[in-house]
Amino acid sequence: MIAALSIRPPGAPAPLRVESMRLVEGGAEGDRHLDPLSPRQLLLASSASYAALALPPQALRENLLVENDVERLPSGTVLRIGAEASVLLMFACEACGRLDLHGARLAARVGARRGMLARVLEGGVIHPGDAVRDLGQHFFAWSDDWRQRVAQVLDAVPAGAVIDYAQLARLAGIQSTYCRAFPRLLRALGPDYAQKAIAARSPSSRPRWAGADLFTVTDSRAVDSSSPESRP
Repeated sequence: MIAALSIRPPGAPAPLRVESMRLVEGGAEGDRHLDPLSPRQLLLASSASYAALALPPQALRENLLVENDVERLPSGTVLRIGAEASVLLMFACEACGRLDLHGARLAARVGARRGMLARVLEGGVIHPGDAVRDLGQHFFAWSDDWRQRVAQVLDAVPAGAVIDYAQLARLAGIQSTYCRAFPRLLRALGPDYAQKAIAARSPSSRPRWAGADLFTVTDSRAVDSSSPESRP
């Protein structure tokens, strides 16, 4: 069940509680993270995490606070929310340093219990008190490790195409500042990966891929790209 809803409008310093939320393609209407190609459209946090860590309200900066223990659900799981909406769980949200504004060393305390990031599959208006139902794992699973997610995105680049560093970061769900680490990471992944990603200003005659249909792969067609033997 949904316990509370919040959005963070562009320019707002923190999320704001709302009595209803309209989910649309790209995320929550009016939220700063609205982006049709992002894997980080919504953050779902669990009431159990708040209770276990004795956190003040909205400390995790979530969009949806739910009674369900979402951290235990695997990536690729679909949740039905209320009568209309559904979301796809992507990967665990890392506990960033901004959480320390709510308490000393809060990020370290939270660890892997901040919640799960999700994408909107079906839109609709949702409210506190709406039921949240687990419909099962139906989509490709994404790694919690950002380096493995970079490799997963590169695995999806069509033959003969390339992807810009900035778009690679966007699709992998990391900040653009991570682009500085890409040359070293790509060398570690090997030549098959290194030739698929380029800086925005790099000359290339190959088409540049934007990531169309990246997040629509169902698990019946998915290939496990997170094997520890092939990742740094």
